[in-house]
Amino acid sequence: MAAAAAAAATATATLLCVLALSQAFYLPGLAPVSFCEKAEEHLNCLSTIELYMNRLDSVESVLPYEYNAFDFCKAPESKQRPTENLGQVLFGERIEPSPYKVTFKEETTCAVLCEPKVYEPGSADDQSRLDFLKKAMHFNYQHHWIVDNMPVTWCYHVDEGKLFCNPGFPVGCYVTASGQPKDACIISTEFKEPDSFYLFNHVDVTLSYHSGAAEGWEGARLVAAKVVPRSIKHAVNEKPTCTGPPLSIPQSGKERVTILYTYSISFVETNNIKWASRWDYILESMPHTNIQWFSIMNSLVIVLFLSGMVAMIMLRTLHKDIARYNQMDSVDEAQEEFGWKLVHGDVFRPPRKGMLLSVCLGSGTQIFIMTFITLFFACLGFLSPANRGALMTCAVVLWVLLGTPAGYVSARMYKTFGGEKWKTNVILTAFLWPGLVFADFFMMNLILWAERSSAAVPFGTLVAVLALWFCVSVPLTFLGAYFGFRRRPIEHPVRTNQIPRQIPVQSLYTRPLPGTVMGGVLPFGCIFIQLFFILNSIWSHQMYYMFGFLFLVFIILLITCSEATILLCYFHLCAEDYHWWWRGFLTSGFTAVYLMAYAVHYFITKLAIEGIASTILYFGYTLIMVLIFFLFTGTIGFFACFWFVTKIYGVVKVD
Repeated sequence: MAAAAAAAATATATLLCVLALSQAFYLPGLAPVSFCEKAEEHLNCLSTIELYMNRLDSVESVLPYEYNAFDFCKAPESKQRPTENLGQVLFGERIEPSPYKVTFKEETTCAVLCEPKVYEPGSADDQSRLDFLKKAMHFNYQHHWIVDNMPVTWCYHVDEGKLFCNPGFPVGCYVTASGQPKDACIISTEFKEPDSFYLFNHVDVTLSYHSGAAEGWEGARLVAAKVVPRSIKHAVNEKPTCTGPPLSIPQSGKERVTILYTYSISFVETNNIKWASRWDYILESMPHTNIQWFSIMNSLVIVLFLSGMVAMIMLRTLHKDIARYNQMDSVDEAQEEFGWKLVHGDVFRPPRKGMLLSVCLGSGTQIFIMTFITLFFACLGFLSPANRGALMTCAVVLWVLLGTPAGYVSARMYKTFGGEKWKTNVILTAFLWPGLVFADFFMMNLILWAERSSAAVPFGTLVAVLALWFCVSVPLTFLGAYFGFRRRPIEHPVRTNQIPRQIPVQSLYTRPLPGTVMGGVLPFGCIFIQLFFILNSIWSHQMYYMFGFLFLVFIILLITCSEATILLCYFHLCAEDYHWWWRGFLTSGFTAVYLMAYAVHYFITKLAIEGIASTILYFGYTLIMVLIFFLFTGTIGFFACFWFVTKIYGVVKVD
């Protein structure tokens, strides 16, 4: 009894410790910060609210720029720039301190941010800086500010009175020479002077906070940050009142331009919004989930259709064929048969270019495992938009650490194909596809360097990425290849004839190209709606957070690629075409071609990108996405086809 009581007490204490730890657990980088008034400030309750500036970007240009690239007010040198992780650097995020002074519950009205910016018409340097500012307004560049690790949003009403909250606000807007207002200039009739730019040189920032009443925490927590940008022509010689006509900057550049930046800060107590749900008002403005559910249902219909077809083949046709073949007693009866049974002596004949296929399979396996783990962690909330750069950092680190599976799969498949050049195989696995991706990325980075864009990865970061590749991924790939070559080749269920069988003339749908083209249609049909939101998040700078939907679509894509490949593989074998190795890879891998076609369609119909550099960057980065997707889907289809062929020929009695 005493032992039982002691065990029960120990279990209770352990449970209480776990509960205490679970209450104190926060996702990395997402711990809440409490704020107090200046007189009550202490170590765990701050009074100063830091406002940071992220990069400025535009849907009309792929080139983002740092905040300090423009002639805005600069932060004091005493303020330190926050540390950025690998994902933020690779994505081009450049977070910088701001000159704004924000103290909790201290409201500010029409405060001057810095000395007026004066641009003389006769100064080439002044006109260059002013022209760059005009470029930002012409291409509708957006500010992205951060307060307490959440975006400062600009909320406005759209169609049917719905409130849309954008995690950014424009630098300014432009009225064309014909008097047509563009972009944000349509929000007010005051912006009417033809061929003029209107700079938003004043911001009204409203910070909403939860007071913490009856919540059990000390101090208050910020739950919303909203901004209203305005264009005001200030009277510089006197204290500004933040009233008056908008600030018009003529296109001609023949006049002296004086710009005074001002701001107002206000605080609102909002106890009906919990800190844990403070992102909801932003995410509710994003694309609605009913479209996502429509996409899921559409994909599920395709999966059910394919599953029914595969089940019919496996349970009816193949079952009858296998039973009939295994009951045959004479060789003459077997020779009268036709179809997939006749090619059993050639179906496992090694493919042409087996080296390249094995390298593709190794890299595809690496990408598949990386994608699965990344999406799994994203579903758990570790890679949410609040944890900036975490998604890219997780993907890169996982890819580097997964060199061992890549080397193992490549070596094992190459040995199964009868290959003997193991050194060439492991070197190609470690360098071929990663090298092509890095070469493309480096070329795009050269363009970004030339354009002085904030998306340009610094030289030191490139060296660090190369060090991760050469010093971690490559040795792990060699290690995986070592274990792969030490294993015995995969044993096939049937022997291979010495003399290849002649393949009969194929019909249209069983020829290699038409079959491959058809194989990519159904997998692409499962993902194209989700693909629209992903492209929006990349190129239209919308926030992507629906990782649960994405993970579900990922699983559906796996099933669809596998079933479509199995279905077409069966048709080809019935047509006595035993060259299924590459066809199994290319059938589902052809989905990447449809991805490229959709990206071109998206570029033409959805984007308003201007400039040769932006166009090259768009298609350069799209090629990286397409290549990764090709290896990923091709590997799924190949192993599904490999399992299917091994399964059906493994249960057939062969003399």
